[in-house]
Amino acid sequence: MDFTHLTALRRELHSNPELGFKEHQTAERVAQYLTQLGLEVHREVGKTGVVGVLRRGTGGRSIGLRADMDALPMADQGEQAWRSCTDNVCHACGHDGHTVMLLGAAEQLVQDTRLQGTLYFIFQPAEEGLAGAQAMIDDGLFTRFPCDEVYALHNWPELPVGAARTRPGPIMAAADRFDITVSGPGGHAAQPHLTHDTLLATSELVVQLNTVVARVTDPCEPGLLSVTRIQGGSSHNMIPSQATITGTVRTFSPQAQDAIERQLRLLAHHITAAHGLDVAVDYRRYYPATINAPEQAEVALAAAREAGLVAEEAPTPALTSEDFAFMLRARPGAYLWLGSGPGRPLHHSAYDFNDDVIPLGVRWFCELARARLS
Repeated sequence: MDFTHLTALRRELHSNPELGFKEHQTAERVAQYLTQLGLEVHREVGKTGVVGVLRRGTGGRSIGLRADMDALPMADQGEQAWRSCTDNVCHACGHDGHTVMLLGAAEQLVQDTRLQGTLYFIFQPAEEGLAGAQAMIDDGLFTRFPCDEVYALHNWPELPVGAARTRPGPIMAAADRFDITVSGPGGHAAQPHLTHDTLLATSELVVQLNTVVARVTDPCEPGLLSVTRIQGGSSHNMIPSQATITGTVRTFSPQAQDAIERQLRLLAHHITAAHGLDVAVDYRRYYPATINAPEQAEVALAAAREAGLVAEEAPTPALTSEDFAFMLRARPGAYLWLGSGPGRPLHHSAYDFNDDVIPLGVRWFCELARARLS
């Protein structure tokens, strides 16, 4: 198969990125491509998602292959001719590549007469923090398209081209966000005895938050709490009436998740109370951990080997997160890291998907379908 047209399409998508639930142009491009292949096409699944259906033979088995389509809200600082034409939106995570690889797999599989069963090509919106996978599920994804199993991949610059990794059990972490707002009367910086210091309490709280994981979770279990933003004050000579702390928590088990949230809330309330201040804690668990089913993880590795990749079990999971987790909670399946490096890391402002990986991802999707539906 000549992959020149897929490379051109990938670069076209890179030039025209769209944010989550706004992938109208991307979704239409995907739907048109699938229609030209002769597939049954369903638009607007989970707002802007697209599902293509390929039925072959009399087999009753069905699998879903998923790719994400959305871009990130950041400026593209790349120098390639196909850099983003949209201000402050760019494909800095490689979802343009994922979309094209699944389209390429559909193009090959529609010609494969050995398949027995149903293939669902799932093009998902809004992976970047907006839970597009859950939106598709809420819109009846697995009742309208009843997959027995689901699979997905992500390009991985930390691995060389030609390598693939996955593992049974956790492969990506649950992601939580917290926003802590500390409030008080505010006052003159020269008269701290007449007010309560929001910034002093906030500073103390930041230090104590960095002790949480080490003191409330099992030392053998991975966990992470990072404070990523502190805001407060607008003048050099005033103690502000409000200050905020924002951050993220990453875990792999509900027990660790519960323990960290509980301790965070406890510290926030007690430290601010000791300073005579009020506090509000907004804690949101927006993505669960991505958990591979053992059998399907081995299937994913075997398919990678059949595709000519150097496939090995990943020794540890990553603390990044992925909303394919919602699909894996609903159906058994697996998530694979496909080597695309060396290169800039994911979410770098000048990141660009490595087009050399396109044939490898196409072959992996195809080998999965053949292994499960032949």
